[in-house]
Amino acid sequence: MTAMAVTARPGRPLSHVLLQWGMVLGIVGAVAGFILGAFIGGHLVPADANSNNSNAALIIGYIGSAVGFLAGMGFLNYPVARLLGLRRPTEADEAFLYGEDGGVGRYFRLNVDHKVIGVQYIVVIVAFLFIGGLGAMFIRAELLQPQPSYASAESYLTLVGLHSVIMIFMASAAIIGPFGNYFVPIMIGARGMAFPRLEALTFWLLPPAALILLSTVFLGGFPTGWTGYAPLADESVRGMDSYLVAFALVGLSICLSGLNMIATIISRRAPGLRMTQLPIFVWGVYITSFLGMLAAPILVAVLGMEALDRIGKATFFVPAGGGTPYLWENLFWFFGHPEVYIFILPAFGLILEMLPVFARKPLWGYRVGIGGMIGVGILSWFVWQHHLFVSGIAPSLRPFYMFSTEAISIPTSIVYLVAIGTLWRCRARFTVPMLFIMAFLFNFLIGGFSGVFLSDVPTDFQLHASYFVQAHFHYTIMGAEVFALIGGITYYLPRITGHALNEARGKRQFWVMFISFNGTFLSLLAVGILGMPRRVVSYDPGLQGLNVSASLFAFVLGASMLFFLVSLIWDTLVKPLRSRLLNPWESLGNEWKLPQPIPVHNFSAPPTGWGLPYDYDRDERRPAVLGGGIAVPEGATE
Repeated sequence: MTAMAVTARPGRPLSHVLLQWGMVLGIVGAVAGFILGAFIGGHLVPADANSNNSNAALIIGYIGSAVGFLAGMGFLNYPVARLLGLRRPTEADEAFLYGEDGGVGRYFRLNVDHKVIGVQYIVVIVAFLFIGGLGAMFIRAELLQPQPSYASAESYLTLVGLHSVIMIFMASAAIIGPFGNYFVPIMIGARGMAFPRLEALTFWLLPPAALILLSTVFLGGFPTGWTGYAPLADESVRGMDSYLVAFALVGLSICLSGLNMIATIISRRAPGLRMTQLPIFVWGVYITSFLGMLAAPILVAVLGMEALDRIGKATFFVPAGGGTPYLWENLFWFFGHPEVYIFILPAFGLILEMLPVFARKPLWGYRVGIGGMIGVGILSWFVWQHHLFVSGIAPSLRPFYMFSTEAISIPTSIVYLVAIGTLWRCRARFTVPMLFIMAFLFNFLIGGFSGVFLSDVPTDFQLHASYFVQAHFHYTIMGAEVFALIGGITYYLPRITGHALNEARGKRQFWVMFISFNGTFLSLLAVGILGMPRRVVSYDPGLQGLNVSASLFAFVLGASMLFFLVSLIWDTLVKPLRSRLLNPWESLGNEWKLPQPIPVHNFSAPPTGWGLPYDYDRDERRPAVLGGGIAVPEGATE
């Protein structure tokens, strides 16, 4: 294949050819890495160590496959060349790496243009959402009957676990992945990310993670749900190994993404742009990046400890060997509750960024909103043990964690009130993105109210591990983050592609999605209050009516999501583009003032004349394009 490529395009450097065929080489590298890793793992652990020998081969084989895939994609080309003293990359090499030659192929290989990576994230996030949604449909189909119909208890647990982890994968990057990577450098006047190759790495860790996770279906699954609780994890079949490696790869991606975002926002801002002038979305990404950079290593560490339990008898979580499963709960949730705000803070930032555009008035309480986000980020480290109220936590600690969990609702409410203040006496334009903004606010309110009951020890004892918890979680993640994601796609699609989704079709899809979502999870709040535990395949026949209601609404919800996916593909890939849309929403945001399509390096010169892009109460102030390629309102000053 390489020879054919060289013949077809004489004179092309070998480095370009290797990148061009990176996907094929990545697959070859993944297979070779798995074989080599499995061979090494099988010989590291003695063959008489029961099943630990096969666990070691599988875990190290998976790690080898991920490394081999990344090597084939080209991530080792530059460091290996430098170690061997080979030539430095030329301008032509850099231009090829940034995809300046254009074409669809740049989306299927290693590319360090942050806009290409943003599009790659959109595709993968939507794919995760679709696959996880299919799992949800199977779950609700099974629960139409109070007794198992087509799934055993073991296979049902695996199905629930797969659905949960895939959706966690999706949620961890749903906003920062597509919109953070694509728009943060533009919003701060940068030509790109601080570490472009690291940015690409954060994306290309996700496909092998997803495939490794899905392989658990062929290895007996994992019975722990998405939380991976020990000691059940120590006793599980080899499907648990897939969970450990896949989740660790996602944790590594979250950590590296946070590091890169922080470095970019601090060091790559345009001259004259102060932190107090950053768009509110950039602040949401910035605060979230600290959470990801600090919390994700804890996840990777605890998954590594569990892997050592499984392959080396380390007994971190095995009481017979001096360990304790309580350690897993503490370490996992010390990551797991900041993680919830990794999901929601960038979604809040995105909502507050879009809201002034359709309210046609300035963002109310810009600095107040930033303060609220910072408060959420700080307090998110002091709430994790409310997950352990029924797990043996010392009774003397319960009041503190009950208080800290309730206290985090204060900065969260402050951010929420910024949105409400912006809506006060506004001249709203109820476009499709605005409808999703309003749905976000409605759903998040119910999620917040239901969360109060879970923060209080007496009510948490009654509701813990019930469908009430599951419905609360879905209201805050799907009801808020996924609605923000779809609203953001609808809002930014004209900026990314020049296409816009059909407005009438989008409104129909929104109303079906909004009504069916609430029908589903209001029903599940009710069955949770009535005592139905989650992750069970059989339940009290008296709860069948509510479960049937939840399932029927869920099927409609799934159909609405499928309709959105088909509409997205139709309007962007099938329907011919007659003319590129420049700024259909009449936004004053800096990201809308560059040419269409946006140049590879964004700006020909550092942009100047910065100010907050929310001056919608003065209709006479219209954008004026400056020489640096960015627009600011006429007469604006720093």
